[in-house]
Amino acid sequence: IGVDVKTVAQGYRTSQLTGKEVVNSQNEEIGTIDDFVIARDDHQPFAVLEVGGFLGLGGHLIAIPFESLEVEDASGKIVLAGGTKESLEKLPEFEYES
Repeated sequence: IGVDVKTVAQGYRTSQLTGKEVVNSQNEEIGTIDDFVIARDDHQPFAVLEVGGFLGLGGHLIAIPFESLEVEDASGKIVLAGGTKESLEKLPEFEYES
């Protein structure tokens, strides 16, 4: 199985995105990327965000499809268009299985 390594090298490394803040279209911080999970059945990638809380305390985790995020190449800013803290805090809490 071959891949175009030059194309792959231009992609996003999860190690560079983990820990970065996520903002909405109004540039308001709405969460932080905690991790990435790849679904076992269809291999779809999900971003796990920490939302709510203050200074990393009291927040909870949610999972959203990675494709719903926009990574701006020039600034490295990660945008979830239309997202708000309130709407994300209403999503089901994500918990890691072992």
